[in-house]
Amino acid sequence: MKKISTYTLGCKLNFAESSAMAQAFLKQGFELVPFGEASDVTLINTCSVTENANQKCRNVVRQALRKSPESFVAVVGCYAQLEPEELASIEGVDAVLGAKEKFEMFDLLDFKKTGDTRIHVSEISTVETFGIGHSMLGDSASRTQTRAYLKVQDGCDYTCSYCTIPLARGTSRSQSVEKTILEARLLIDAGYKEIVLTGVNIGDYGAKDGSTFSELLRALDQLPIPRLRISSIEPNLLTGEMIDFIAASKRIVPHFHLPMQSGSDAVLRAMRRRYTTDLYRERCEEVISKLPDCCIGGDVIVGFPDETDEHFEETVKFIEDLPLAYLHVFTFSERRDTYAAEQLASKAWMPTNGKTKSHRSNVLHLLSEKKKRAFYERFTGRELEVLFENEFSDDREMNAETSEKLYCYGHTANYLRVGVAIASKETAQADLARTFRRVRLTGVDSSLNMTGELV
Repeated sequence: MKKISTYTLGCKLNFAESSAMAQAFLKQGFELVPFGEASDVTLINTCSVTENANQKCRNVVRQALRKSPESFVAVVGCYAQLEPEELASIEGVDAVLGAKEKFEMFDLLDFKKTGDTRIHVSEISTVETFGIGHSMLGDSASRTQTRAYLKVQDGCDYTCSYCTIPLARGTSRSQSVEKTILEARLLIDAGYKEIVLTGVNIGDYGAKDGSTFSELLRALDQLPIPRLRISSIEPNLLTGEMIDFIAASKRIVPHFHLPMQSGSDAVLRAMRRRYTTDLYRERCEEVISKLPDCCIGGDVIVGFPDETDEHFEETVKFIEDLPLAYLHVFTFSERRDTYAAEQLASKAWMPTNGKTKSHRSNVLHLLSEKKKRAFYERFTGRELEVLFENEFSDDREMNAETSEKLYCYGHTANYLRVGVAIASKETAQADLARTFRRVRLTGVDSSLNMTGELV
């Protein structure tokens, strides 16, 4: 039996698509093996949001060849769509496939190494393929039927000045509500306990066929799945009607990830974002007024061109005053063929120096930790339901206060990561993983996880 291994960089949507591609190989008689083991085919799904993502992709290609030098290496994803020639120039890469072609591999490739690199990348303006995407095999948690990612939308019609996603994935598109429900049922039948809805801009779901994301949520809410989670939604697309429905739902969990990018209106305008700080604040406050225990997270970019110290201080103060539980902090990375790159090239905008970027990133990472600890500490002493995953850690090296203890981890509905001490990994795998259990939360450890005791 031939073997296939995969490696995924980037977002939850990439994980969902990697799993769908891996399933196609299984249907062709391949065996899926962990990345790093000898395999006949290595599939690398790439990200290109930042220069660091590009560099990591190049490193993974080289790592794959060191582990399995005779493997047929196929590289797909955003980086492959944007820079196919650059990827093809890496020694050992056998095929580069674009946004459309990654779902047509068996029509395009024979998976035989010839010494030549085959490039199959269409112009992104011609790409209308949606492609199946659900993570029955996507990550360690998914492989134990705990959490699955379901792709509900792809592409983006927005033109944010720093972003290459429309160039890498094309225009916004989605499947019908009926087809999406069918895919969700496959995951439920496979035993998953939680479905995470993923996409590039999922609030834009159905825009081309007249349906809406609210309509999809109402249909999914009728399915027999314990938990539904929204991966991320633009604040301008999160409506009051949607918040009301989620507050009343027994399945959709109280967790929102709302991309912010900046707390300065001047920077938001330069980024071509479609909201103001006032709208972002209103959405956060409305969510908390209706879902007091809700976890809200946000993305922030530091070091955008022309971001002054005053702009950054506005962002810090804005975040401090918001009911956020955590941040994902990114450092601005100039991407070719974007409006920001054009402005920098013409010197209409000036770059932020590396030392300033690093300082601002550190400030926001510390603020994120402070926010997260404060949010977690609110729940100390409470009893909440935790969905345990096949995830374990020996905290002896990380936390002096939990020395000599082995932990099994899971998440509450509002995204608290909770660990309980266990006797052995084998016992927990048999009795705890993939189950919902009531847990009394006892505190927050130095790694910003909640500790708890089974009730």
